[in-house]
Amino acid sequence: MRIGVLASQGAFAEHIDILHQLEVEALPVRLPSELRGLDGLIIPGGESTSISRLMLDYDLVSEIKNLAKNGLPILGTCAGMILLAKEILDSDVEPLGLMDITVKRNAFGRQKESFETELTIPLLGEKPFPGIFIRAPVIEQVNSEVECK
Repeated sequence: MRIGVLASQGAFAEHIDILHQLEVEALPVRLPSELRGLDGLIIPGGESTSISRLMLDYDLVSEIKNLAKNGLPILGTCAGMILLAKEILDSDVEPLGLMDITVKRNAFGRQKESFETELTIPLLGEKPFPGIFIRAPVIEQVNSEVECK
């Protein structure tokens, strides 16, 4: 199995590392030609405005849309999910429109509102668990024929 990870900006290295740990062939994707022969694509978290601009600059948008229409599975995490959405509230970012959802960027505040705290989670044992709360998107609406399980 060959999984491409969009490597324009954001957490692409972490996604590639975890796929390698799972013994999956993971390849960084920066150019349209690097999308050929993939069994799936991951659009990682990062900054959705930057990723969107870089996808446009490197002519990746139309190729990703074509591959999705032909059945290529695509996973978006954080900024990747934002870019897969049909609609992004309060944003100038042009989404790919591949997932029939409406999302809101920075739904929990801007970067300056991000914080870390220790959490007590009995299921994980007595040692406090580091909770990291960052700006993140929210799916505001799941539209028409989307099925959630």
